[in-house]
Amino acid sequence: MKPRTFAVIGAAGWRAQFFLQVANALPDRFAVTGMLIRDSAKAQAQQTQWNFPATQSLDELLAAKPDFVVVSVSRTAAAEYIEEIAVRRGIGVLCETPPAPADLGVMNRLWSAVQPAIAKGIPVQVAENYPFQPMHSARIAVARSGRLGPLTHAQASFSHGYHGMALLRRLLGVGIGHATIRAQKFVSKIIQGPNRQGAPAEEKLIDQAHTIATIEFATGQTALFDFAADQHRSWVRSPRVIVRGQRGEVHDDTVRTLIDYRTPAIDHLTRVDSGHEGNMEGYNHRGVQLGGRWVYQNPFGDARLSDDEIAVGHCMANMANEGNGENGGGEPIYTLTDGLHDHYLAMVMDRAIESGTPVSTEPQAWFNAAAATS
Repeated sequence: MKPRTFAVIGAAGWRAQFFLQVANALPDRFAVTGMLIRDSAKAQAQQTQWNFPATQSLDELLAAKPDFVVVSVSRTAAAEYIEEIAVRRGIGVLCETPPAPADLGVMNRLWSAVQPAIAKGIPVQVAENYPFQPMHSARIAVARSGRLGPLTHAQASFSHGYHGMALLRRLLGVGIGHATIRAQKFVSKIIQGPNRQGAPAEEKLIDQAHTIATIEFATGQTALFDFAADQHRSWVRSPRVIVRGQRGEVHDDTVRTLIDYRTPAIDHLTRVDSGHEGNMEGYNHRGVQLGGRWVYQNPFGDARLSDDEIAVGHCMANMANEGNGENGGGEPIYTLTDGLHDHYLAMVMDRAIESGTPVSTEPQAWFNAAAATS
């Protein structure tokens, strides 16, 4: 199969490196036609590092006719690039999160402007990768399987703002709609952990903002958002994910269900990796099993990718219409509508913190969209 081609705008940025790494690890699946980097020194450095062509011209970047374009720029610049590429140039876009600034006017205008392009079959998706990491994918698969019964509640202590909202909605299967949010923010001390550049250089006590919010969806389902700012990479703060239904729950890697009303069953989600101890196959994540059966399998074979890179690869493969979406057939796994809605829910949560009172969503342009999370 011929590799699908893509170009990257903002390729010198930290998040853009994930897309380039996936392409580098999967040359039979993806090929980079070019990178747009405005700073000439950075462009030269990235071209040397990755051996992909770099340019400072959008016209030159698109002249290679990529199958889609990854937009990995600041949220203030993203909306303009999405419109230019999808609407005016007719090329699919996979945008990093969030796809627009925290401005409802810009968000509504972007959604409306892009609809004609989407109606013509031009994909516009958002690279919200967290729900597609292997363990999260496994938890979501168990929740969707019916083993837990009708889903009622989820908790995520895993990532900030719109990322947390995306994971909570996926766990519950909640689509686009109204919600009411109550939220508070606290500050506590913690020893600073690693950052994007690596391990800390010294022991340092820092202030850490901690947000706790409850969300009531129009479906009657509820969620708890719980995230501390240094938690992403902290060595002393663990993540927590729970999804509950009428007949059971998934709590991190433990699955509790009922065989019948008198008989409980407890099982565990188990990662299967090669390359451990005496295994000589080289490191590779194979998938996640529950009771000896696969609930998630890594679609990227023997490539040595981290969980986050596997999730980014899911987003890229879906854009390439390779049929790796949750519903198969290359159906969108995280649409522009999803990206704007989870961003909006995070904005509502911030308003609830500032006001100290419950805040409900208000109708936006995308609320009546047929697209919803699956």
